[in-house]
Amino acid sequence: MKKIPWTLTFVLGLAVAASAQQARKGIAAEGGGVDERGSARVLYWNLGANAAAGQFAVNYGRPVWKKEYEDPATFDKMTKGQVWRMGSNFWTGLDTCLPLKIGGVSVKPGLYYLGLRRSEDGSKWSLAFIDPAKVRAAHIDAFDIRKAPIWFEAPVTFKKASAMLADKLTIHMAYTKEDSRHVTMELAWGNMEISVPIEATVEE
Repeated sequence: MKKIPWTLTFVLGLAVAASAQQARKGIAAEGGGVDERGSARVLYWNLGANAAAGQFAVNYGRPVWKKEYEDPATFDKMTKGQVWRMGSNFWTGLDTCLPLKIGGVSVKPGLYYLGLRRSEDGSKWSLAFIDPAKVRAAHIDAFDIRKAPIWFEAPVTFKKASAMLADKLTIHMAYTKEDSRHVTMELAWGNMEISVPIEATVEE
């Protein structure tokens, strides 16, 4: 049996590697179907003028909770020192035409991408605000939210419930008719619950 010279083996190896690399070049697309999206909106209506006085909304994808997330070690590995996209598929976004105070932090009218950040030691959670212009310029997908620079943050309250709250991510804006400018954004997913106060400035 003849031995193949090592030089030929080396050249053949390079050719196979080059061919594999070439096969990975190009652009692949995904999506195009219907993604399930949720939207939690608060609209303020000027009764005297019979016209809108302003509004804000959070739009988000609705991932399904998985049983393995309930394991404390798994949950900590997923969240400690991490920024979570707070949804699925396209970016979760806050769109407001009103000045807001979220968790005591001033938020000007505009569009913001959102994430949830948990501290390294796991003791603190915050709403992470990301500049959409920087995301667009860098072509960052929400899947790679860790690559997006955080603009600023607002503290939120995190709780774990003893029972399942929602099998799909659900965001709700709670307020009273008597004091509708003070809103609580409530996020429920699996057995986790996150809340943050929102104060809207609305002119009559």
